[in-house]
Order: sequence, then C-alpha cells, then structure tokens
Amino acid sequence: MVLGMTKIYKFQDDISTNTLKELEKNSSLAIDTEGSGLQIPHRDKLSLIQISTGNNDAYIIQPNRKSYKAPNIVKILENSKITKIGHYLRYDISGLEYFLKCEVKNIFDTKIASKLCRTYTQNHGLKDLVMEFCNKKLDKRLGSSDWNKNLEELTDAQLQYCSNDVIYLHQIKENLLKMLKRENRIELYENSIQFLKTRIKLDQSGFTEDIFSHS
Repeated sequence: MVLGMTKIYKFQDDISTNTLKELEKNSSLAIDTEGSGLQIPHRDKLSLIQISTGNNDAYIIQPNRKSYKAPNIVKILENSKITKIGHYLRYDISGLEYFLKCEVKNIFDTKIASKLCRTYTQNHGLKDLVMEFCNKKLDKRLGSSDWNKNLEELTDAQLQYCSNDVIYLHQIKENLLKMLKRENRIELYENSIQFLKTRIKLDQSGFTEDIFSHS
C-alpha cells in the first residue's frame, strides 16, 4: 500500500525470504519498534518492528506475541555488515534482543549522536531532527496508541506514524555523521555506543537509574 509518498509493506510474524534477500542488499537499514508500553521487557511487550531502506519505504512487521519467532528479521539484526540506524536504540534493542533472542549488531543511534554534536540545543527528539535536517514536521501524538491491535486493524494514521519513525533516519544519520567528524567527536560517539550495550543490560536487570550519580 502507499500512504502519501511512502510505500508500506505489512508482514505478520516475519518478513518473507524474498524480502530478506532484498533487504540484505543494503549497507544500512533504519529500524524502530513499537511496544504495548514503555516498560519493556518487565511489564510490556514488543508489538511492531519497522524497517526502512531510506527510499520512502517502510516494512511493518507484527511479530507473533506467543512465540516471537522471526528468523528472517533476526538475520537482518545480527548481520554485522548492515548498519542498523535508530533513534533511542536503548529502548528498541532492549525489546528486540529480549523477545527475539538475538544480538543486534552494528548500530548507529541518532539520539546519542545528536546529543554529542548538536550542543546548541536541548531538543534531541526525532521530530526535532526531522525538522532540522529534512524540513518535515512530524505529528507524534499517536505515539500513545494501542499497538497490540491486529495488523489489519491499524489505521492509516498509525501506519504513517510507524513509517515516519524510520523513513528519515538515513538522511539524519548522514548529517549527524558529518557534524561528529567536524567536531572531532567520532571517538567519543563510538565509545558511547560501546557502553550502550552495558546500559541496556543494566535496564534489563532493573538498574534503570544513573549508577554513576552521587545521590
């Protein structure tokens, strides 16, 4: 289906083998997830997975919430040759790794990158980056939605919201990468990404507070 300028492909449980082969041709893919709430995995569950090649397309997958078996998606996530671009991957990776029993490899987090190079602002949300680098205004009001509805019951507005979370990430990444290099903060960014894995393990173990804080 097509919503606006975005081609949307919907999948139940997992992407097809043919789709996997097409996605594996890309050196980078944007990813995002939706959950039944923000407390994943302790209370809430992974509801949707979104993927984009950056060419005005969005692959929206509703995993089987009983088995969470999605071997083709796992192949994408664990493929170290494909950079997975996301915004606030701390949340997404926690859910993906817990429910799909995988390890997400080779990532680029636009929120971490933004905080390290866009020091002229305190606004690092996705809608702020989309406005600055893509000159598009995102409507984020549907973020609080019932994402556990059957895939075919999701409204066009919900599908567009899901798509918007991934279709701009390639362009944002390229801009942030240039800024990180310009400000000589690539090494700092890479070290932050290395720690992200530990930060996620702390979250999953219940240590959500800042363990480095004096208080």
